[in-house]
Amino acid sequence: MQEAIRYFIVDESGDGQRLDNFLFKHLKGVPKTHIYRIIRSGEVRRNKGRVQADSRLALADELRIPPIRVPDKAVPVTEMAGNEHIVALPILFEDDDFLVINKPAGIAVHGGSGLSFGVIEQLRKSRPDATFLELVHRLDRETSGLLLVAKKKRALKALQDQFRTRQTGKVYLTLVKGIWQKPHQIIDAALQKYTLTSGERRVRVVPKDHADAMASLSIVKLLKVYGASSSPSVPVSLSRSLLAVTIKTGRTHQIRVHMAHAGHVIAGDDKYGDFDWNKQLHASGLKRMFLHAWRLQLHHPVSGEAVQFQCELPKDLLSWTNA
Repeated sequence: MQEAIRYFIVDESGDGQRLDNFLFKHLKGVPKTHIYRIIRSGEVRRNKGRVQADSRLALADELRIPPIRVPDKAVPVTEMAGNEHIVALPILFEDDDFLVINKPAGIAVHGGSGLSFGVIEQLRKSRPDATFLELVHRLDRETSGLLLVAKKKRALKALQDQFRTRQTGKVYLTLVKGIWQKPHQIIDAALQKYTLTSGERRVRVVPKDHADAMASLSIVKLLKVYGASSSPSVPVSLSRSLLAVTIKTGRTHQIRVHMAHAGHVIAGDDKYGDFDWNKQLHASGLKRMFLHAWRLQLHHPVSGEAVQFQCELPKDLLSWTNA
């Protein structure tokens, strides 16, 4: 099967990454030998010029990836995944330039890390006549809510420029452990990516003058407190707070790490959370992390008109806000 030419605009997650490692991540299923061949031949272009495999990418770099032929014996994505894993992708908005999806929790935005497919692969599969479909940004697999997909190259660049220059307003809803004390709070804590001995990637707070520090800013608004604040008989350990978190930077795991750094881990977070508390929550019906991309403000990539999208909490999380 022959794919069309693909374009990537390097976002913050790819800033500073080697070209070959970037392509390994985004071209799942393509043999490494083939990736190195198309780089050596000059078929991979960065900002319209040739690029080496060990070149470090920079924010907003444009990569052109040539059509890649997949062997005929390759199993189609839907068969690899199995029909039981195909989920609905509700479309909240669509025009000629981009679309907005209400991403369900539990599905990755793209294939990789042992997954055969994700949102973008499923979308391409369902729209075989589409010539261009690319993710504008990313959400963690267990995060639900608003996700943008560009339908044209110019829309992809315009939208990612807005994300890169912090012109968008991204607000998430999250439920955290304990009583959040301040109605409004700014968390200005630099983050660093690192790798565990197992090979798993993580993020942690580091001093701002750290060599690998990435500036990270989150604005927290307290919406509601449950538990100890309304009933003195409820132990503080069982109390929780509903927050609206606006992120001014789009770092990997930013909200999860900032909340843990503030002493209020996210309910159901299996990487940075309270594992004993998570067990209690799971037994009570919370089956995944409580983090939802709720509101998104931006300018239309072509008309420049200010637009806002909102995606209410799914049923599995909504019930936890009515206690």
